Order: sequence, then structure tokens, then C-alpha cells
Amino acid sequence: MPPTSVTFGAPAVSLADLHAKMALIRAFELRVSTLYRDGDIPGFVHTSLGQEAIAAGVCAALEHDDYLTTTHRGHGHVLAKGADLDGMMAELFGRADGLCRGKGGSMHVADPSVGILGANAIVGAGIPLAVGAGLSSKLLGQGRVAVAFFGEGAVNQGAFHEAANLAAIWNLPVILLCEDNRYAEFTDSTKMTRVASVCERAAAYGIWARDVYGNDVAAVHAVTREAVERCRAGQGPALIEAATYRWHGHYEGDDQPYKPGAEADEWRTERDPLVLAEAVLVADGIVTEAELAAVRTKATERVDRAVVAARAAAVPAEQEAFQHVFVD
Repeated sequence: MPPTSVTFGAPAVSLADLHAKMALIRAFELRVSTLYRDGDIPGFVHTSLGQEAIAAGVCAALEHDDYLTTTHRGHGHVLAKGADLDGMMAELFGRADGLCRGKGGSMHVADPSVGILGANAIVGAGIPLAVGAGLSSKLLGQGRVAVAFFGEGAVNQGAFHEAANLAAIWNLPVILLCEDNRYAEFTDSTKMTRVASVCERAAAYGIWARDVYGNDVAAVHAVTREAVERCRAGQGPALIEAATYRWHGHYEGDDQPYKPGAEADEWRTERDPLVLAEAVLVADGIVTEAELAAVRTKATERVDRAVVAARAAAVPAEQEAFQHVFVD
């Protein structure tokens, strides 16, 4: 069973705190899925339902100003890193109060104030950006760690291999965080390569690598803390491969004909990361079932307030289209 708290010298983060963060991400993603279905959110949306433990566990091991790059499926990472929930919801609605003033939307949201360098719609494109951030941190002596989230499908992109090699030879404080959710868009990723383990592929570059059950939030947090401490100690980059499963399709509206029904049912029930954490919290007498229900209710109510605020927010002014645009 996962521990109720973990530590590697720094103050421990409780399993209850990690659970609360997962509950907030779950509530956000469920609501976003419904809002997109009903036509309230423009653009395209990719949710991370079922993957909440990775976002919560990893980001709880980071400092406020550590760098983070994420993917088209990055809502959970952004919220877990500390971005304002109201600003995030407003951004998805395309409102002026959004984190990017309504210009980024779901797939391009960023918040440099908490180290979030941005989501990216291009598969694997955030990895070299994180390596660049790690290089700047090293050259400037900032002590900041850069984390790049990506899916296992991105490991077949040249950007991953070039960035991993540079991070290794320059001994950079970079954590390559692979969310192995089994499917690269619509394809079973086990059929895409003869080397199924991403950790094995990292070994080719001499990178310290560990795999972890990505739905065990305490385990994710523990291995991330170890990787972070290695980076801050100047021991070079790390790769973490976290096995998980996305509940919804590649995009909202994808009916997922490529997934076996029994497989999806098992991950939604027996392997739900919130349920796994709740079982430990109750078994260890830390919280009651009623208290856990209250945590989920509080998260839902918080998201509801963000939706109300986003609906009431103004759309960007026309001249905003000409702001933050760089031209010669």
C-alpha cells in the first residue's frame, strides 16, 4: 500500500493533500468535458481524466518557480503547478480574464509566474523547451528544475531524442516525465515499437530512469522528489515513466472504438487513482468516508464558481489581437 506521506529530506506532503489536489483536477476535467460537449468552450479539448495522480504527485515535488512544459492534455499539470483556477477556466472560455487573455485556450495555456512555459499542440515539442529552460537555469545558477510532460507516443519523435541527448551531455536539471497512458492518439502504443519500456530507451543516453505506477499518487510523488533532488545536486537529468490510462478518448467526442471495453472498465474502477488513495486514507484512519465525500464536493463547488466567473467575464477587446505579437 502507498504511504500516507513521503519525504526525502524536505517537508513531507500528506496523502490527504495529494488527494485533494487530484479531486480538484478531476472536478475540473469532468466539468470541462461537459462544457465542451454542450458547446460552451470553443476550440478543441483533451482531458486527463484518470491521470490525476501524475499531475498531483509530480507538481507537489516542485518549487514555485521550477519550470514546466506540458502537452495538449495539460489541464491537470497546469492546475497542480499552481496556476489560478479561475484564470484557467476563463482561458478555456476565451475570456479576457484568462491566463493568456483568452488567446491560448486549452492547448496553448501558459503561466510564467509559476514556471509554466506552456502547453503545446505539437507532440513532443515541449521537451526541447524544457531542456532550454534547464540550460538557462544551469548557466544562471538559479537552481531551478525543468519538467517536461509528454506521452509515450512522443518518444518516437526526433525532438525527444535530440533533447534527451543534450540534457545528458550538458548534465542539465531536467526531468523527462512520460505519462504512458497506453494509447498514442488512436493507436495501441505497445504496437509502435519493439522496445516497450521508455526507461530502457533513456538508458541509451545515460539518463537515470525509473518507472512507477502512475495511479499511485504517493509513489509518483516519492520518485519525483528523488529525481528533483538529483537534479538540484547537479547529478544531471532524469526520466520517469508513469503507467496510467486516459479514461476519455484522444479528444472529447472520440468514441474510442480502438479500446477493449473490459480494459477501460478495469482502469475506471479498480485502478481509479482517487479511489486508490481514498482506500489508504480510510484504512489508516486518517479521514472518514464522509470527509472524503466533502473533499470531492468542495472541489466541485470550487469549479462551479470558476464557471460562473468565466461566463460573466468579458471577451477580449478587438485591439488585444495586436498585443504581444512580435513583428520586424
